[in-house]
Amino acid sequence: MSDNRSSSSHGVAALFSRGRLTTIPRKTARRAQLLDHLAETLFQSDRTYTEREVNDALLTVHDDCAALRRYMVIGGLLARTKDGVSYRRLARPVV
Repeated sequence: MSDNRSSSSHGVAALFSRGRLTTIPRKTARRAQLLDHLAETLFQSDRTYTEREVNDALLTVHDDCAALRRYMVIGGLLARTKDGVSYRRLARPVV
């Protein structure tokens, strides 16, 4: 599993230039790798975040924080309350 995660991290690194995400991948599998990486590096699993905090964290890597936030919610990496006021990181199921 470590080798898979290592090769995945190397692949994700190619999406960044000077610490910024150059593009959001269109291919679902590639985007999922990126979103996993962002969830692990930007969000703690034992913490609740406001929408502004989520946006601010995502803005550190890409200007389209709304798209990244939406992809993370749809992908099951972030849970959002019905009113959209707070978010929390979800654990990714082990396959």
